[in-house]
Amino acid sequence: MSAADLSAEPTRRPFTGRRVRFGDVSLQVVAGAAAFGATLLVGLIVWKVVEGSRLSLSTFGLGFITRAEWNPTVGHEVYGAGSFIFGTLLTSSLALLLATPLALGVALFLTELAPRVVQAPITALVETLAAVPSVLIGLWGIYVLGPTLRSQIEPWLHSAFGFIPLFGNPSSAGASVFTAVIVLAIMILPIVSSISRELFRGVPPELKEGALALGTTRWEMVRGVVFPYARGGIAAALILGLGRAMGEAIAVTQVIGGTPTIQWNLFASGDTLASKIAASYQGAPSNLFSSSLVYLGLILLVLSLLANITAQWIVRSVARKHGVTRGGRA
Repeated sequence: MSAADLSAEPTRRPFTGRRVRFGDVSLQVVAGAAAFGATLLVGLIVWKVVEGSRLSLSTFGLGFITRAEWNPTVGHEVYGAGSFIFGTLLTSSLALLLATPLALGVALFLTELAPRVVQAPITALVETLAAVPSVLIGLWGIYVLGPTLRSQIEPWLHSAFGFIPLFGNPSSAGASVFTAVIVLAIMILPIVSSISRELFRGVPPELKEGALALGTTRWEMVRGVVFPYARGGIAAALILGLGRAMGEAIAVTQVIGGTPTIQWNLFASGDTLASKIAASYQGAPSNLFSSSLVYLGLILLVLSLLANITAQWIVRSVARKHGVTRGGRA
């Protein structure tokens, strides 16, 4: 058998023209129903969100996206998503920036450096962090993280980097954008580290052993073999982590302060799309108010879909650069 035969894409036997078995038919029906059901569910979610935001869409149009004002006064209602989009992108981007080196460090330690006896306990602890309810992380942010940041970290950062707008005057309130950033970084760290760990484990051992045999250090092997081999998956993991951060509601609501403003000072309070929806929907004073909240949800849904599409595009583009196509053929 030639190498071309080994790398060729396996041919699917057509369903017609062969003996029909109950198991084959059941598999086709169940798998097809699951795929159709998932597609239908996403379509129904999109339709319901668009339907719920119809009043706000007709009232404010696309200007709702850039308008920063949020005035719920009955008779003078004016709503806009600008401040919430700004808060969402700021907190999620900075959280990803903080979590990325930590997550990659944890993944590298577990795959390349940690003794076998400690790999399983550390892996279990990191994955357990992903299972902690967000409301508990939010409570920890209120009672432990927030006061610590306000009394020790924020004054030091302001004195050292106060010339940068991000590190302005510390707020006397416990809630701040900075606290929300730290909370989000903690929440996305186990997701990114778990995916990265599996990617690093998938690097062929012969590539790493060959690099070490040529005299490279372990760090040079990681930088020259492990990272290039897994870079597409790492990029996708980071974007999925970004989507997770943008959609977090409960923990952020508890620590960010709920102030719809656009300002670069991390030590001031702010708000995000998901946080505003979670905090205000139950007590909506008018139909336009609730429709505007659903409009915020529509924007968040679009951002999440864009993040997932971007992750898939990155994986496929990196696979094409590596000469890998569907079915394993180069």
